[in-house]
Amino acid sequence: MKTLLKNAMMAAAAALAFGASANAGTLDDIVERGVVRIGVSLGGEPIGFRDDRNNPVGYDVDVATMLAEKIGVPVEFTDVSGDARVSMLVSGQLDVVVANTSATLPRARAVSFSIPYNRAGLRVIAQTDSDIDTIADLDGKKVVVGRGTTGEAFLKREVPGAELVYTDTFSPDGVLLLRQKRVDAGIEDSSLLDYLATQEDSLKTLPGLHSNDPIGIAIAQGDPAFQRWIDMFVSDYIQSGAYEANYKKWWGDDANPPELKTLW
Repeated sequence: MKTLLKNAMMAAAAALAFGASANAGTLDDIVERGVVRIGVSLGGEPIGFRDDRNNPVGYDVDVATMLAEKIGVPVEFTDVSGDARVSMLVSGQLDVVVANTSATLPRARAVSFSIPYNRAGLRVIAQTDSDIDTIADLDGKKVVVGRGTTGEAFLKREVPGAELVYTDTFSPDGVLLLRQKRVDAGIEDSSLLDYLATQEDSLKTLPGLHSNDPIGIAIAQGDPAFQRWIDMFVSDYIQSGAYEANYKKWWGDDANPPELKTLW
């Protein structure tokens, strides 16, 4: 009887411990660990890149830094791009991804997204001296594209005759291909290409956007409380004026930040 009672008490203690662990949310885990692991994409100015001292900087880096400050812990950055943005979240290697990730329905099957903290559309950039003036002109041309991006999916659907040249990091790798004229054109978020075109006379952006993508903060599925907190963070980011200030910091005082809506 004593043995049975002892086993029952041990089982009850184990159940309580398991329940406490199961009830511990991601936010509590981050605070207890003392650092938040955030994936950022350092593949292109001004979204994310490295400065002269090799430090991560850019629009997304600023957002990620603000998020860590709100949690109250230091941030540990990991450079991610393409499919790695989702796979590293799912595998538990990252807590949060602030990496210019378009919130799409296929991606939402694997991870959870916040309300948009930015918006961008797909734009085409081409050599200034080329005969590329419309999306149809990409047929038969070499076009650099990020692997696993919405730009890749768009071109495969709309211009199947385009010769895709893949890169895991559009900047610097894709940008270098464009500067060296080893490709005829490229497709990426307008936020990156609009900035690039102002820096390079040899490159031109084509008019028009081919999407209007919500850019969301991504987290692993299964923690609605953490997702609600992230949504509240983004709402505060927008309402406080930090969004407009951060956007104009990187795209200039004359820039018009895309309109964003708050949830809280």
